[in-house]
Amino acid sequence: MSPAQATETRATDNAAAQGLTVGPFAGEPAEWDAFAERQAGYTHYHKYGWRRVMERVFSHEGVYLAARDAAGELAGILPLIRMRSALFGRQLCSMPFLNYGGPIGSDDAIRALSSVAAEQAGRERTKTLEYRARVPLPVDFPSSSHKITVTMDLKPNASQALFKSLPSQVRNQVRKPIKAGVTMRFGADQVRPFFEVFARNMRDLGTPTHTPKLFEAIAAEFPNDAIFGCAYVGDKPVAAGCGIVWGNEIEMAWGSALREYNKSHAPNMMMYWSFMERACELGLSVFNFGRCTPGEGTHRFKTQWGGRDEALWWYGPHVNELGKIGAAERYGPLVWRHLPLPIANMIGPWVRRGISA
Repeated sequence: MSPAQATETRATDNAAAQGLTVGPFAGEPAEWDAFAERQAGYTHYHKYGWRRVMERVFSHEGVYLAARDAAGELAGILPLIRMRSALFGRQLCSMPFLNYGGPIGSDDAIRALSSVAAEQAGRERTKTLEYRARVPLPVDFPSSSHKITVTMDLKPNASQALFKSLPSQVRNQVRKPIKAGVTMRFGADQVRPFFEVFARNMRDLGTPTHTPKLFEAIAAEFPNDAIFGCAYVGDKPVAAGCGIVWGNEIEMAWGSALREYNKSHAPNMMMYWSFMERACELGLSVFNFGRCTPGEGTHRFKTQWGGRDEALWWYGPHVNELGKIGAAERYGPLVWRHLPLPIANMIGPWVRRGISA
């Protein structure tokens, strides 16, 4: 018996001993969400609505698993997305394109859910199985420290006090776009301008862009939780962000800026500060800058605000291969950033739908 089979057998035996049964979730979304919100490690990306987003936008199948106790009550849940791509093969990920996911619930339920997911991945000959968690998980898969996030405490309902607490250099950088006449707009009508900036920035970075349908679907599915905002020079959007709110926290899930305006207008500083200000007005107490690679420029940008590093607990049999750079990762961006923007925007979503990162 292989180590993986032994792990699966132990988890299955333990689940049976605890009176747990694991299978596809067949209840109502409200039951799923109510359970999720009570668990350690819960994030917005555990909400059932993300299944609808993934299926509607990418045609990726939601494989949402539930562990129930002897009384039929939920003891654990695992939101999984089955991805199929001609370029990248089959993947099971919780959750692709996002920073968090993974099984939540009791330790026994998490082990049982992970066992069933591993068995399913084996049967389907899935290339990768990956969990993205906010907290350490009681699973036997290796974890990766390839990515981190940066978080910062806010001052609920006291944005001016927060501004005064920022490092002086940062305060000066925020004042620069204000003096340059950069303005900020929030609302559902900012989804399209957001995508205009996002797609251009992704091309310039050498990365295929998501389809605009993803952000339209997020805005429609989570109208009270998804905040879209853009910084403008005149009528031109030059920096943009999408923040996702849950509990007392907002995460900048996506943020972009046009490089040619950075030195003259610093719109990215205006955009981030405006999101912080909005979060304070909403009574939130944590600003999550989103994932980054330790030591790189994006990491330095985020820590300058006074934030702290937090580990991203990503698990899977092959998760330690995430940081390895192959020929495609090395040379692909060099080619991609020279594509005309219309072509990059046309073929980018087809490529991007198969990349879980």
